[in-house]
Amino acid sequence: MHVAFVAPFLMDATLRFVEGAARLPGVRLSLVSQDPLERAPAALRGRLAGHWQVADAFQPRQLVHSAEALGARLGRVERLIGSLEQLQEPLALAREALGLPGLPSAAARNFRDKAVMKDVLRAAGVPCARHALASSADEARRFAAACGFPLVVKPPAGAGAAGTHRLDDGAALERYLASSPPRPGAPVLCEEFLRGEEHSFDAVFVDGRRAFWSVSRYLPSALTVVENPWIQWCVLLPRELDRYEPIRDVGTRALEALGLTTGIAHLEWFRRPDGAVAVSEVAARPPGAQFTSLLSYAHDRDFYEAWPRLVIENRFEPVTRAWAVGAAYVRGQGTGRVRRIHGLEEAQREFGGLVVESRLPTAGSRQGAGYEGAGHVILRHRDTAVVEAALARLIRVVRVELG
Repeated sequence: MHVAFVAPFLMDATLRFVEGAARLPGVRLSLVSQDPLERAPAALRGRLAGHWQVADAFQPRQLVHSAEALGARLGRVERLIGSLEQLQEPLALAREALGLPGLPSAAARNFRDKAVMKDVLRAAGVPCARHALASSADEARRFAAACGFPLVVKPPAGAGAAGTHRLDDGAALERYLASSPPRPGAPVLCEEFLRGEEHSFDAVFVDGRRAFWSVSRYLPSALTVVENPWIQWCVLLPRELDRYEPIRDVGTRALEALGLTTGIAHLEWFRRPDGAVAVSEVAARPPGAQFTSLLSYAHDRDFYEAWPRLVIENRFEPVTRAWAVGAAYVRGQGTGRVRRIHGLEEAQREFGGLVVESRLPTAGSRQGAGYEGAGHVILRHRDTAVVEAALARLIRVVRVELG
């Protein structure tokens, strides 16, 4: 089967999915990218059937042209796939133009447009944050008056908490409106600020039916981490999922309502102080920020290969949660390049037996702007309490110095 994988930028995280697809037996894999092929590892280049470089991989017409051009050279493209959230709607439109299977464009828009998403979820009776799409400052003020503070403002088609802000009072709202005034054609999504423990719900659907689900807990919430650069974020995947059955049912209803057929979805949700579940937002793609690695370590299954197999072959083999796993994201305070990392020897003594993956920065490297920081360490153990305690200790021991 000839498969075209769209990877606009040949980043390490994306290339792990490309490599997973390239390993599948019976798949002849072509790559569509904005980056030149030379930026891909030599070993991967040797496994590709073809490559097509485009000026803008987020334009459906260019994706259609690339698939047709590769098909003329190597035989018809039978699957067109990609793992980035921003690609899901362009991919869906291109697939429909080419007559290829995959997530329909209407469903892709449900996932990508956060205002449409909330409308669909509310209509289906799925509990979620109150929201309004504001195309003017007055519309934002009216929502604030009705909803109260704090509230959250974000782009309607954002990803990874980029451009998301918590506003605690009217003065903060006015400052935001002065710096980023919403207008027709460039609205802002205003949402109720959800209180409680933040989690994610990752699920696999095959032919419209849930085949797998998982829960992770954020320590603390992603927005808190974005707003406080000194906080080092952790994510915990508990081994036991019994207490999470309410989100299993709510999350499944949410994905059914949004139109997921075959694929992986990443849903973020809150457990409110009273125990009730509230959905924050959903994406129809594999999870980022090492979540796919965490799923792989927790189930002894390579999800970087399981996802392409799912969307190419429409198949997902059952897995069992065998481990508790967690990731600690180390972030330096201040600005500048990484000067040194403190506490590594102590961390090695305390947690060396738990570490299954460690990617820490080198001196002179730059720290990323997001909540992932300068690097990460992944821990694994059969006992969830052991992993949770080790994560809390690890982010106190390991410190990145910037300067």
